[in-house]
Amino acid sequence: MQRVPRSVVAGIAAFGVTLLVSRFRATPYDNYVLLAQALLAGHTWITWPGRYIDALLYHGHYYVIEAPLPAVLLLPFVAIFGGANQTLLAVALAGVAIGAAWELGERFGVSPEANVWICGFLLAGTDLLWCAMLGDVWFVAHVSAVAFTMLALVELVGKRRGWLVALWAACAFESRFSMVLALPVYLYMLMRGDILVIPSRSTAPPRGVLATGSTPREAHLSIARRAAIDFIAMLVPIAVLWVLYNEARWGTWSDVGYTMWYHQDQVGMPTGSPFRLAYLPSQLYSFFVQTPVWIGVYPWLVPTYSGVALTFTSPALVLAFLAKRPMSLVWPLWIAAFLTAGPNFLYYVNGFAQFGMRHALDFEPFLIALVMLAARERLPRWGMALIAYSMLVGFWGCWYWNTFVRQQ
Repeated sequence: MQRVPRSVVAGIAAFGVTLLVSRFRATPYDNYVLLAQALLAGHTWITWPGRYIDALLYHGHYYVIEAPLPAVLLLPFVAIFGGANQTLLAVALAGVAIGAAWELGERFGVSPEANVWICGFLLAGTDLLWCAMLGDVWFVAHVSAVAFTMLALVELVGKRRGWLVALWAACAFESRFSMVLALPVYLYMLMRGDILVIPSRSTAPPRGVLATGSTPREAHLSIARRAAIDFIAMLVPIAVLWVLYNEARWGTWSDVGYTMWYHQDQVGMPTGSPFRLAYLPSQLYSFFVQTPVWIGVYPWLVPTYSGVALTFTSPALVLAFLAKRPMSLVWPLWIAAFLTAGPNFLYYVNGFAQFGMRHALDFEPFLIALVMLAARERLPRWGMALIAYSMLVGFWGCWYWNTFVRQQ
């Protein structure tokens, strides 16, 4: 009997943990269910149930401005049952994210013990578990982007099928728009025929299809060119669909939803872009300085409603700086992390109601991949300690929100 892949086991375990932490809730902020119902009815505006649902009023109708992929994933369930539990989608996507992360670790040659630590960190040491357990419109988008980004990275160090990398990448940026900035990095990695994972002596060979000296340079380049062409070809119809979706909503080829929302938001401005250098100082404070608050009575220490800095929630991310080789992977991953982080450091809000810094989930998949590269030789004990701390903080955040913020 064939053994069940460890990546599947990891994904199922993550699904189970997340489902338990979610308390089997159904989020009231189910904008994607409303959008799926609208799409099945043949239009892009939603039936707006009230002010608790964030939607943009435009020409007499209300529109969901968030990227639409989670609504597309919900279409079969909404078509059959008339509705769906959006939180359950977030829980399932968290399982996919961890299953893909485990597979990525195996392809990098990470030991099973180190893989357990790193995948546990991705789930509970970042905002992934917190976002998935709630399943709100903003949060399921993050979980979806992480899941599909991990799948894209798995393919990039595996069979390197350009069309599939593009498909997973498109699913990621149609969940969180900032993920579109990773596309040039993916294309570069596909075009480089020598992006190979060189395992350490202490680990098993990676599970990707390429290895040093396996084919002549000309064959590598031919495969790389084919993958790059397939990558671009897959993105063309996706871009066409995106333009048609914007035309149906706004009457223009580009997405103006977030800009219009910014102009109407009481904390925004009536003109200009929601991305400005003026917002960088507050974002730097949010990402690196903002602390929990000591209140002097039970539960004594509480996270601020606007979040807690990565310095205090996810310090194990520092392990990414230990990744040294292969440089053909290390540098592209760092560049992807910086590119996808950029918009979040210039945006006019830091994520608003949250635990931790949920916007960091846009770039954390690339940092997790770097942590895996760093852990191929060994995961230092101090790294394990930082991961354990990060996970405890993550579970604390979930407990706090379940107990004091979102009891239902």
